[in-house]
Amino acid sequence: MMKKRQVVVRSRGDSGRSSSTSMARSVRYGECQKNHAANIGGYAVDGCREFMANGDEGSPEALNCAACGCHRNFHRREVDEVVSESFSTNSYSRTTGA
Repeated sequence: MMKKRQVVVRSRGDSGRSSSTSMARSVRYGECQKNHAANIGGYAVDGCREFMANGDEGSPEALNCAACGCHRNFHRREVDEVVSESFSTNSYSRTTGA
C-alpha cells in the first residue's frame, strides 16, 4: 500500500521548526505523436519510440529528431521530479506551574 505524504513548508516566523525543500527536474522525450495522416482525416504515427537530438545541445538542429525528423514538440514529454527535504527541530522543555 502506498502512502501519500503532505509536506508543509513553514515560514521563518514559525519557532522551533524549519524546513528546506529543493527540487530537481529531469526531462526526456518519449515516442513521437505526430499524426502524419491528419491532412486526409486519418491517424498514423511513424513509430519513433524516443527523441534523439539531431545536433549538439544549443544548436537549432538539436530540436529535430535524428530518427524521424520531427520537431521535439511532437514527442511525448516525460518529467521526473525529485524532491529533497530536510527538517530540523529545535528541542525545548516546557514547564508548567503547579
